Amino acid sequence: MYHAIVRKRVEDLFAAVSRGDASPVLEGLARRFEHFFLGDHALGGTRTTIEQTRLWYERLYRLLPDISFEVRAIRIAGPPWNTLVTVDWLETNSGTDGVRTFTPGVHVVRLAWGKMTYIGIYPDTVGLASTLARLARAGVAEATAPKIED
Repeated sequence: MYHAIVRKRVEDLFAAVSRGDASPVLEGLARRFEHFFLGDHALGGTRTTIEQTRLWYERLYRLLPDISFEVRAIRIAGPPWNTLVTVDWLETNSGTDGVRTFTPGVHVVRLAWGKMTYIGIYPDTVGLASTLARLARAGVAEATAPKIED
């Protein structure tokens, strides 16, 4: 039963992010957490505060305003005090330049008593780097901005 509840919550979080609403993610973070995005680019880095994580999601939506996720698989293991969730997904977006891209990736999430203590986002870095480079060539300066980190 617990894993079914977690699965529904994960589906709801991805649906919210796909609607441009990161507030359920931010509200679901534990008091102490790590939000990590793989790569050395404008979306890469590690955040451990709500404010920096909020700024990161704001940047994500500025760079990829119509981002959406197709959840392909959710795997859940562990008890409520130490739950591991992995999510395989396909992200689509048009970026601010209107070119549609498709990028696969994986989220790795740790939960403790329903709160996220770790979110690791592992996209196809080649595809994402290509999208950010294309946006930069189209004049989107934020596509080459420094990482948002604590």
